[in-house]
Amino acid sequence: MKQYYICYPEGKFKALTFSYDDGKESDRRLVEIFDRYGMKGTFHLNGGRFSDPERIPEEEVAALYAGHELACHTYTHPTIARCPLDKVMEEILEDRRALEALVPYPVQGFSYPNGSYTEAIKRLLPALGIEYGRIVGSSHNFSLPNDWYEWQATCHHNHDLLKHGETFIGLSKKQYLHLMYVWGHSYEFDNDGNWDLIESFCRATGNRRDIWYCTNIEFKRYMSASRRLVFSVSGETVLNPSDQPIWVTIDGEIKKLHTGLNTLA
Repeated sequence: MKQYYICYPEGKFKALTFSYDDGKESDRRLVEIFDRYGMKGTFHLNGGRFSDPERIPEEEVAALYAGHELACHTYTHPTIARCPLDKVMEEILEDRRALEALVPYPVQGFSYPNGSYTEAIKRLLPALGIEYGRIVGSSHNFSLPNDWYEWQATCHHNHDLLKHGETFIGLSKKQYLHLMYVWGHSYEFDNDGNWDLIESFCRATGNRRDIWYCTNIEFKRYMSASRRLVFSVSGETVLNPSDQPIWVTIDGEIKKLHTGLNTLA
């Protein structure tokens, strides 16, 4: 019997993504670092706070975050576990509305402001068009999320980032899929005087051929699409009902599965 494994694009087994909140002016420097090292990040913004001091102005958003993901963080950044559910709904939908006026795609990612959420809020998110919700805290591992609406990062950038990065680079067991997920706020690099930290991390982990660099939504959509593959019992054909290619290995051989029915030699 052959062994079939889901892979990341191009047959890779390691992925790296970032998540940064609030849209402060220091995002400019962080985006420049990401772009220089081939990284892709997700930036969670509050659509009702563009006029606040030290925030990226709305007229700059589309150009600055091009090539990265714009995601929701509520319209005004309340502690939503204390809010009525109908007001939470308004906060998220109005944030989507404001952000989608600035970029040419549906905004469907989310991070919980102040790390605040409840099970009722999690259940609400799919009906609001949200595909995932990132929580605060760190898992300190490279495992994939079991719950897209309680998605925990590997680490905050101030929590052993370089050590985790070194471990991640050294991962070699291809029977597993690995994800390194870093989160934080770009203004913390200014406050802590440690821009060299993220620069060193990106220099070490960036522009590598064995890592898939993706936004949060790209990762979520790819993994969801991979779980929709339908293999025949014989393994000779596989249906990919999604609109994107999915990679697998069959007894170690990398195969790219296009949209529609694929015949495997």
